[in-house]
Amino acid sequence: MPAFFSRKRCILVALLLGTGVFSALAADNAAPAAAVSSKPMRPKHVDWSFEDPFGVYDRASLQRGFQVYKEICSTCHALSHVAFRDLGGPGGLGFSPAEVAAIAAGYKVPAEPGQQGKTADASGAPLMRAATPADNFPPPFPNERAMRAAMNGVLPPDLSLIVNARAGHSDYVYSIITGFGQKPPANEKMARDMQYNPYYPGHQIAMPPPLTDGAVTYTDGTKATVDQEARDVVTFLAWAGDPKMEERKSAAFSVILYLFLFTGLLYFSFRHIWRPWH
Repeated sequence: MPAFFSRKRCILVALLLGTGVFSALAADNAAPAAAVSSKPMRPKHVDWSFEDPFGVYDRASLQRGFQVYKEICSTCHALSHVAFRDLGGPGGLGFSPAEVAAIAAGYKVPAEPGQQGKTADASGAPLMRAATPADNFPPPFPNERAMRAAMNGVLPPDLSLIVNARAGHSDYVYSIITGFGQKPPANEKMARDMQYNPYYPGHQIAMPPPLTDGAVTYTDGTKATVDQEARDVVTFLAWAGDPKMEERKSAAFSVILYLFLFTGLLYFSFRHIWRPWH
């Protein structure tokens, strides 16, 4: 037998095959497995009443969306850039001044220092007062530390500008809050206390499903399905991020109409002045 095929070499080869060393080496040289994609799905498209150049907010949907925010979302998410007075008046949700005052009075905000300059009572609790229409919506927790402590270290985002701050805008927020309840693929391992949502970057989100059928009882009698609640609260959040949209569109239309008429006037003036030389 040639030296290469000596008995010792044959035994060594057999041992290597038996322990899978050659298989491991072959696997190392094989093409790498495709990585699990964590790219979010494209948001679902919804025909919003306020999207087109002449679009306006649906006032009934705005009021229902505010109800969803107040009863569900406000327990975790702030709306700190919106004042109560914005809910009424031109461009608001259609509430009367009395309704706005009543809504504001249902919230507590830090009181101004008293005559002795105190901002807390004898037990150290901050002095509070009923909010007025001039106040902004107060956050659900006094500070970030308290919020993280209550939310297992998670910091829920402020919703004042959430629609404007996310790519996909209204469609993205709608897709996120309606994207729960799906089973994750077998190759995607969920971290502890995380929820699968294919529309969220990484597909894992700490927020539990916020909406359920019948989560609110609409005052106008509308059936409160998850889809309806999502459409309404997204409409409200779109308004919160851009309460002057209708005013801006109206001004833009007036400017365009003026420029169109002014252009026509210049054209006919030019024709009249230069007609004798043509």
